Amino acid sequence: MPKYYEDKEEDGRACGGVREDLRQCLLESPCVLQENKSPKQCLKEGHCRSLQMTFFACKRSMVSVCGVFFANSLA
Repeated sequence: MPKYYEDKEEDGRACGGVREDLRQCLLESPCVLQENKSPKQCLKEGHCRSLQMTFFACKRSMVSVCGVFFANSLA
């Protein structure tokens, strides 16, 4: 189960949970901790790739074919 379900406040942003998991994965990766590289550099090198693709797919699903953005909930 993703970590963002456990005792977290509601982010409110689109794909906030996946974003938080990606952030945490990068900060805990050996690339950042042992090699002292920036999370951005580690992401470019391919660390946490599955979460990066999940985040991209989530953001992509927010856009319709017509280019219209959708909110998380329609009120």
